[in-house]
Amino acid sequence: MNYPKYLLATGVATIALAISPAVAAPATFADFTPLASSVAGGSLPEANPFQLSSPYFKQETLHANGLPGSGARYGDNWDMNTLNETGPNAGRYLFTPYEIGSAGVRRLDVTNGNATTIVSPGTQGFTVGDASRWTPFGTYLTAEENWGPGNTKGRLFEITDPLGAPDAVGFSERNIIPRVSHEGLAFDNNNNMFFIDEFSGGSIYKYVSDTPTDGGAFFNAGKTYVLKVGAGGNTDAVGASTWVQITNSDGSAVSADPSATVIIDGQSRVDGRIAANLAGGTNFNRPEDLEIKTLAGGEQQLYFAATSSGVGAAGTVFSIELNDAANANVKLFADRNTLKKDTLTGVGLEFLNPDNLAIDGQGNIYIIEDQPGGFADIWFAYDIDFDGVAESLGRWASLSTLGAEPTGLYFDPFNPGVAYVNVQHANSDIDRTIRISIVSEPMALALVTAGLGMLGGFSRKRKQG
Repeated sequence: MNYPKYLLATGVATIALAISPAVAAPATFADFTPLASSVAGGSLPEANPFQLSSPYFKQETLHANGLPGSGARYGDNWDMNTLNETGPNAGRYLFTPYEIGSAGVRRLDVTNGNATTIVSPGTQGFTVGDASRWTPFGTYLTAEENWGPGNTKGRLFEITDPLGAPDAVGFSERNIIPRVSHEGLAFDNNNNMFFIDEFSGGSIYKYVSDTPTDGGAFFNAGKTYVLKVGAGGNTDAVGASTWVQITNSDGSAVSADPSATVIIDGQSRVDGRIAANLAGGTNFNRPEDLEIKTLAGGEQQLYFAATSSGVGAAGTVFSIELNDAANANVKLFADRNTLKKDTLTGVGLEFLNPDNLAIDGQGNIYIIEDQPGGFADIWFAYDIDFDGVAESLGRWASLSTLGAEPTGLYFDPFNPGVAYVNVQHANSDIDRTIRISIVSEPMALALVTAGLGMLGGFSRKRKQG
């Protein structure tokens, strides 16, 4: 069939007018209309697994894992992400640990999607890799989400040459840090390192190095402190708080109680969980990820998700005002009582098990749920006055992939229009790293434009025939 030129032109104009953007493309990821509900499980292709809250948000699979035996398998259960934020080729490589029994670390080139396992699975007995943080010194940290009675794990590792050849990157234990079940790591402006114990009754910790500006000696000596809210010995408490020392500069326990120390491979190590309890540290139900926000005046706030704290054990996100070296103030940032942005009623049952946190270039906090596809949402927290208490929550994205959960959301500090997120342990056994970008025209318009281009080509071919 030969389509008349006027008919083709009219069709193009009509379709383009019908879906042309009413407003300009958003400048940031904070410009979106909240989704009313979670996406249906299994309703989207795994290569594009998220329902996104703006037509200007584009998603693509940057890297998909191969199936076992395929020769293209890079560990399993890809977890938290960070770019190389400083140094040579800054912003080019995404680093991710494998959250499995025989753990390793992947380095992903975001310019072309090429992946390399730089720490082979099981190196030094590395297991259940979870934490992922670039340090102020140009090194990379990961750690084990695995600690308990009789355990020999709970270790923090530093990679001192992250861009080095595979298995020659300087993968080293840092035993100055007490043993805990690690997940979130974060540094403040003074290079203090904060971490958590992911446990029902876990605590929040701060490591203060004796040499905070010397990356080579940072983990040689320093003290660890635990957060104590009020009088301590309490659970999910908020209010005025202090940091209580639990280790000496050589990494030994402050407490003389022998239960604070364990012997591992003939060496004395501090059990961070027991040491925290002996010091009256405040317990939270499964603290997980951490992020730090810097306010306009230079003040800093630490955020952490406690997956099973709060109303109905459904999870709570807390904020901590980092007042000074000794004092802090804990607030409830978000839970089921927080208003849902699009209804201005409590978010209620829709909010469940906050796990990961992320922070964008404008300091906005995103909350990622530990739920399977069809229920797993990413929430944007509206904190207009930056007081550490969210006024409302808006559903920013929702994952469809069956059996999977989203993890490791990370906003590119070099490009405010790019974010990365992993989809792990899908029923298909294919983990994915998804890149989300802000585009200049709505995705529907881009698809139609491409389709019309094909139609025009088809028309020309028919005419030539």
